[in-house]
Amino acid sequence: MIQVKEHEFKELTVTSSASRRAVLFQNNIIAALKKLGLHEDDVEIKLERLAIRRAPASAEWYMDGYYCHFSYSTAKNFLHNLYIVSKVIELEVENILAEKQTRIEFAEKFAEEQGIEKRRKQARKLLGVPSDCIDLDVINRAYKKLAKSHHPDMGGDMETFKEINTAHKILKKELE
Repeated sequence: MIQVKEHEFKELTVTSSASRRAVLFQNNIIAALKKLGLHEDDVEIKLERLAIRRAPASAEWYMDGYYCHFSYSTAKNFLHNLYIVSKVIELEVENILAEKQTRIEFAEKFAEEQGIEKRRKQARKLLGVPSDCIDLDVINRAYKKLAKSHHPDMGGDMETFKEINTAHKILKKELE
């Protein structure tokens, strides 16, 4: 069993057709969000060419004036990450339909500022980690090294120190 965002569901078992399964999960996300009246054009889910590659999966959508984003990156590959994104969104939509939460509560739970992917790339660049790094331990080590050398008490610049902290927070939020 997998537990994510207060939801528990069965772990995915795949024997073949990973790319086809990824398209299925993409369609499941779109279908779930359509139940809330969203149009397919309001939803963006990028697929990996190789669904078995180790990569994060994410979904973005616009709803009731909110830019919403949910990503998952700690499963063994893109397909498993997309499965988890799909299941969480489906279960959250079910909660709205069952009147366990409102649309606004749902939107606020996944609300992100626009351009978050660009900010994540910039954060990785600032911390000096690879642009596809999803290892929080590597990110934490890079952060600690930079924070120590740029700390104002060690003669560093306060603005640079704040940028380093912000970059670390952005990536930590993405990967936890």
